[in-house]
Amino acid sequence: MELMKELSLTPGVSGSEEKIAEIIERELKDTVDSIERDTMGNLIATKKGEKKAPIIMLASHMDEIGLMVSYIDDKGYLKFTTIGGINDQMLMNQTVVVHGSKGDVVGVIGSKPPHVTKPEERNKVIKASDMFIDIGACSKEDAEEMVSVGDVITFKSWFEEFPNDLIMGKALDNRVGCYVMMEVLKRVDTRATVYGVGTVQEEVGLKGAKTSAFKLDPDMAIALDVTLSGDHPGIKPEEAPVVMGKGPALVLADASGRGILTAKSIKEMLMKAGDENDIDYQLEVSDGGTTDGTAIHLTKEGIATGVLSVPTRYIHTTVSVCSMKDIESTIQLITTAINNL
Repeated sequence: MELMKELSLTPGVSGSEEKIAEIIERELKDTVDSIERDTMGNLIATKKGEKKAPIIMLASHMDEIGLMVSYIDDKGYLKFTTIGGINDQMLMNQTVVVHGSKGDVVGVIGSKPPHVTKPEERNKVIKASDMFIDIGACSKEDAEEMVSVGDVITFKSWFEEFPNDLIMGKALDNRVGCYVMMEVLKRVDTRATVYGVGTVQEEVGLKGAKTSAFKLDPDMAIALDVTLSGDHPGIKPEEAPVVMGKGPALVLADASGRGILTAKSIKEMLMKAGDENDIDYQLEVSDGGTTDGTAIHLTKEGIATGVLSVPTRYIHTTVSVCSMKDIESTIQLITTAINNL
């Protein structure tokens, strides 16, 4: 639980994943045969197997959604751009941390107050472009002593243990996947060579997955991520049938097939491991977003790839919720499948 808390609270916006990579390296240095960082910043941990055994890549993106300072006005207020998929509605009145070269600076996201908005404006979602960040500066020069254009910004949140083995925190997309990847490498006992890859910049284009898969060229790959949990008000069962407490989602298709169509060999491998060992899993066919698996399976002449995702409520907010029971089932499913290779 302490490791999961550390992963959640540690900043790592797309392009600035170094601190997450440091945690993964610390946790795996005594478990794997080698750890390296590539040009993009991907962390690659290698657990060597037999020479003619299969080679499998486990990919978990380290980055989280966030913001970046784009402009500082004359009064010292900051304008920002979003990094990754963010719903403007969730930004209002959030507390943030600007990671400046001289240290972290706390700020709040503000906008035009409702007291002075026109009636036709009050029922509209305020756009991110109409918001600003207040860091307590009294002038542009004052603000520039603390922050600079290009500084990354994370959301200030906390980590909480909920009842029923649930956890709440920011960046569970995809620190949950990072935790799963590390635990699999610690537990797996296989003749196969296993690459555990902490990928970068997934939230802004699956970038690290493309370059690391090209470098490693594995026989097969599994992307580890989170997926929508459709067990709360406002979602119809047919819109998001995967729910918490019933194990990871084995994704058969995402983005209506424009993302990944899971290789039959990977589907059968994971389903067999679950069915024969009484490990919970669910099947998911989605028309929503996609994962690192999309980039990996199109690398070189193609790589047999699948996706395992932990059901999570309120993804891409500061208060995501998921089940440690589902996380454990994910670890067991992948570990069992790899041990059977």
